[in-house]
Amino acid sequence: MSNRPKKFGKKGKTFSEKILKILSQNANKPYNYKQIAAILELDDTKSRNEIIKDLKILAAQKVIIETEPGKYLVKAISQDYYEGTIDMTSRRTAFFICPELEEDVFIPTNNLNRALDKDTVKVYIYNRRKGRRPEGEVIEIIERAKTEFVGVIDIQKNFAFVSTANPKMYTDIFIPKDKIGEAQQGDVVIAKIEDWPKKADSPFGSIIKVLGKQGEHNTEIHAILAEYGLPYDFPIEVEVFAQKLDTTIQESEIKKRRDMRDTLTFTIDPKDAKDFDDALSFKKLENGNYEIGVHIADVSHYLQEGTVLDDEAYKRATSVYLVDRVVPMLPEVLSNFACSLRPNEEKYTFSAVFELNEKAQLMNQWFGRTVIHSNQRFSYEEAQYIIESNTKNLNSDKKELLLDDTTKNNISSSKTKGNTIPEEISITGKAYQVPDDIVAATLKMDELAKILRRHRMSDGAISFDKVEVKFNLNEEGEPEGVYFKISKDANHLIEEFMLLANKKVAEFIGKQKKTFIYRIHDEPNEDKLFNLQTVISKFGYSINLKSKTEISKSLNTLLQDVVGKKEQNLIDTLTIRSMSKAKYSTENIGHYGLAFDYYSHFTSPIRRYPDVMAHRLLQHYLDGGKSVDAELYEEKCVHSSNMEGLATNAERDSVKYMQIKFMQDHKDQEFLGVISGVTEWGIYVEIVENKCEGMCRIREIRDDYYTFDDKQYALVGEISKNILQLGDEIYVKVKNADLVKKQLDFNFIRKNE
Repeated sequence: MSNRPKKFGKKGKTFSEKILKILSQNANKPYNYKQIAAILELDDTKSRNEIIKDLKILAAQKVIIETEPGKYLVKAISQDYYEGTIDMTSRRTAFFICPELEEDVFIPTNNLNRALDKDTVKVYIYNRRKGRRPEGEVIEIIERAKTEFVGVIDIQKNFAFVSTANPKMYTDIFIPKDKIGEAQQGDVVIAKIEDWPKKADSPFGSIIKVLGKQGEHNTEIHAILAEYGLPYDFPIEVEVFAQKLDTTIQESEIKKRRDMRDTLTFTIDPKDAKDFDDALSFKKLENGNYEIGVHIADVSHYLQEGTVLDDEAYKRATSVYLVDRVVPMLPEVLSNFACSLRPNEEKYTFSAVFELNEKAQLMNQWFGRTVIHSNQRFSYEEAQYIIESNTKNLNSDKKELLLDDTTKNNISSSKTKGNTIPEEISITGKAYQVPDDIVAATLKMDELAKILRRHRMSDGAISFDKVEVKFNLNEEGEPEGVYFKISKDANHLIEEFMLLANKKVAEFIGKQKKTFIYRIHDEPNEDKLFNLQTVISKFGYSINLKSKTEISKSLNTLLQDVVGKKEQNLIDTLTIRSMSKAKYSTENIGHYGLAFDYYSHFTSPIRRYPDVMAHRLLQHYLDGGKSVDAELYEEKCVHSSNMEGLATNAERDSVKYMQIKFMQDHKDQEFLGVISGVTEWGIYVEIVENKCEGMCRIREIRDDYYTFDDKQYALVGEISKNILQLGDEIYVKVKNADLVKKQLDFNFIRKNE
């Protein structure tokens, strides 16, 4: 006999399904037919007889248990009931995701039963016969993923509705008149779901915050943050606590630390950086080796556990880097001042000090708390100029580097002891004075970093140097232009020594078999790699899937081969998507992408809470402490990974928002683009010159009637047989740039033959 409940009524619903839902939602309480009928609001004899009949059938099927005559409980363990999460599609259907199941379960619209995206639910699964796609019905909402939603309010005479731009939110929210608050027609608001009555089509809610007028810059940025539950200011009690901290450098504290104030130390950061949480020191030793210090802001000195400041930092877990602003993890008094390793200021740091020989081999290492004095602040552009110039443009008498037009416009520096670097340089060829020892240190560290990088690549690390889209903003935060951030030698110099510190700190504790916060990265999923292979083959590339080593090598070759090609950004993006997601965990499985057996995040505690935890744990173990509770720290790892994901989504949305805003002013311009995605409803196109991505809808491509060919990842013209596929170059114009829906639509002009 089939376990699937029998159908009834016009919509194919069943009494059995409703009975199971009631019993499952009250799993420890037995019900009789009268109680079930009352819940279902059925009082006619025919319906009651149907309920009695179905109860007996379900009991015979052993789906439910008759605990006493006429009273029933749902079976405690059933192969048809599972707990998991809902993943909504944009078509009002969903998939049920459960680790216990081999495949995701399809949930039709009429079986959602008010479940929303990412809710934790209990689902009854049917259609489990071989060869048929399993389907399910939500029978219980265990926990809402979120109850607060960002949307636009539409106020009627006696009520209002809030509708969201999120395609996965399939319902609007009903707001009673007395819960509209101060919201005005068309405002962007945050609505909180408070109830969803049984017979109501929409959930009931209230307005808890008005973000501002639709389309205004700050309103839309705040809406992006609110969509992911991210704050944009600190609670007053946290600000007050931070302001009262003693941030002075005390002699009594210095005596507890390794004093490295006399060692040559400098920072290299982006030109627009506000906080500097890492510095490098350099010293040549008498034995000919080099002492390289990686000095990290000692945030944990100020951020004490059990305080409102620490609670807020943990809650945020990360800083959020939007296009036009940073939402910091820590208040400004710490992030930009006390903990920022600014030049010519003494700072408390937590350091990893390495002794390397000429071959960049590690001869010795030391970890602990220090105090430093940074001699110089460099931007990446300045450090890059020193590296590229090497000794060719160095005047041996004056030790001056001559700036070209590009470099001089990128300079943003501060004063140093005995040497002044101008705040702005506007005259081509103006002398830029650099201390001899800093030039020598930069060049030697660049040399060592390149050796470290070569070794890492030969060990199987994958070189992801994806081009980042950046915007030139005016004083009002409006985008005036687009440029691309590309990693060069100066970036790699910093990267290699930060990686070395992260790796060695993790290895130091990991080999002691003590609980620690690791940054882990699993091997790529085979299915995703096969999908990547299918796509890149259309461009003439391939990857070797025979072994872990061969995969890494061929991925690196692929990433090198596409540099400068029209398809570079597309293939870079698809390759990154084929990788597993890195996350935090106390269970160390290594880091596939970096080819490290041990890896942690230690070097950015101003902007990442896991780094703060790593500092605390390292000091605890240096002091001889016992291994801490792994379960407690795993919970903190999961929270940190989740918050990192939300921040990444918000950052991505802010880039999309700014791209759309930028394209609003270019509606009459024709652009060359590359097809970056093909679906049954149209093609996604990425503009070559600014990486903005939008869609050409299939029904609006006028030169033919196109249909989707899933085997070719292409649209095919019915008459002309013209093919539009991944990587093709086409010309487009902006049709619509919708800031509210975050959508960019293009008109197809022609293919670039």
